Amino acid sequence: MSDEEYLRDGRAPVPVNENISKSMRSNKGKNTKPELVFRKALRDNGMSGYRIHWKIPGKPDVAYPGRKIAVFVNGCFWHRCPYCNLSLPKSNVEFWKNKFDRNVERDGRNTRILEEDGWTVLTFWECEVKKDLPGTVERLRTVWAGKSPVHASADTEEDGL
Repeated sequence: MSDEEYLRDGRAPVPVNENISKSMRSNKGKNTKPELVFRKALRDNGMSGYRIHWKIPGKPDVAYPGRKIAVFVNGCFWHRCPYCNLSLPKSNVEFWKNKFDRNVERDGRNTRILEEDGWTVLTFWECEVKKDLPGTVERLRTVWAGKSPVHASADTEEDGL
């Protein structure tokens, strides 16, 4: 690929290694393997009824709108897992540092917005899903069981409608 193709929007630097560039481009934003594994485990454990990529801040990977529970299954590399302590890429270090800082900042902002709106937000890391899938499902089940569904009729009764 030529330099012009990489500079089309000015956000990403020209890659040093084409193979690494291909690898980075192939990363998906939705329906990643950890998400699919997690959602299958939810269905297997009788916790269906969720919505995927619900249109609220951050578009959580799994949402139970009636219970106001938002679940993010974050990739360790892109969201900077606090458990994995992954290193930065070796080239274009400043670009990657800034990008990861923005990702972490955005994740925190979305969590705050959702919590201010009454949502319970859970974040599961890719490494957690891989190492302890039953534990992640159980953590969600505990929250899920403790939150009664929110009914629209209860809100309208309070307003006198």
